[in-house]
Amino acid sequence: MLKDQRILELIKENPFITQQQLSEKLNLSRSAVAGYISTLTKKGEIVGRAYVLKEESKIFCIGGANIDRKNRTLSQVQYGTSNPVSSLQSLGGVARNVAENLGKLTCDVSLIALTGEDQDGEWLMKQTKQQGVDVSQSFALNGEKTGAYTSILDSSGELVLAVADMELYDRFTAGLLEAKWPHIASSEVIFADTNLPEATLSYLIQRADKEDRHLWIHTVSTTKMKRLPEDLSGVGVLFINREEAAELTGVHGGTKEKWREACELMIRRGVSKVVIHLDTDGVFVRTDTGEEEYAAPYPHTVEDGTGVKEAFISGMLFGYTHEESFRDSILLGMAAAAEAWQSKETVAALSKEKLYNQLQS
Repeated sequence: MLKDQRILELIKENPFITQQQLSEKLNLSRSAVAGYISTLTKKGEIVGRAYVLKEESKIFCIGGANIDRKNRTLSQVQYGTSNPVSSLQSLGGVARNVAENLGKLTCDVSLIALTGEDQDGEWLMKQTKQQGVDVSQSFALNGEKTGAYTSILDSSGELVLAVADMELYDRFTAGLLEAKWPHIASSEVIFADTNLPEATLSYLIQRADKEDRHLWIHTVSTTKMKRLPEDLSGVGVLFINREEAAELTGVHGGTKEKWREACELMIRRGVSKVVIHLDTDGVFVRTDTGEEEYAAPYPHTVEDGTGVKEAFISGMLFGYTHEESFRDSILLGMAAAAEAWQSKETVAALSKEKLYNQLQS
């Protein structure tokens, strides 16, 4: 048996074993043991002291966590004047929403996000933790204000306008990810959104490519999408909507041929799989091997469009980390999206039973 594998076995038997004890059991010098430990830590097989071994089927979500303030007009939107609305404040942020969805689906999920050291941030992390998400690797920054996202929906639930106060995320440096990398590398899949600064996204993509990690990225918006580097070779799955895909590639049009052309341009930049979200029309998927899939939406009513993309991604992540085929993972994503469309909440009341019932039907 290889020495590094034997070290892992001994650590599994006793997580508090010392390097000297490992040295004596394996007839190795202590410096040699230290070298193996360092390599295993960099690979994510070991997470810190006392030698915490990685857990299987773990998902790390990295990116936005903020207060979500939603305003829905009570009648047709009238521009240039006051509109009566109903208002709701809830937990928000793309990465945080995905993490909470996964927590509801009983996945082993962690979140790395930034909040201010304020009441909003404390409430945000406390509530997220209660949904089954490990928030211990997130950062609360002194003197900063927790991010806020405010949306205006029309009376049918479609998004009219959204504004985001996310200056806090300029502080999300590559150094913060570097400090947490042993924990991140222990995961089966890394999910990130483009709330991260450009340099941090580049670092994450390059490191995922170098270490062959499964990295899934959601573009969030046409503005934040521009933070993506030209070389996307480390991106396993890119989630993007049709407007963002047109902006990114210059390919406009609402046909499969145009979606296929846009996907091919993104694949040439290094992406393995592209998922174009078509809102109420479903999703279009193309891979670097030429496989293609169009998934129509499950029948649903439209209560609210907020959080649908995050639900879809969560359903896919759930399927992928539970040994479902990529196609069935897409269908589980569509099932989760249908639940989100019918919910007034940003994060719908998802469950494994609901998703599989939809899939079987």
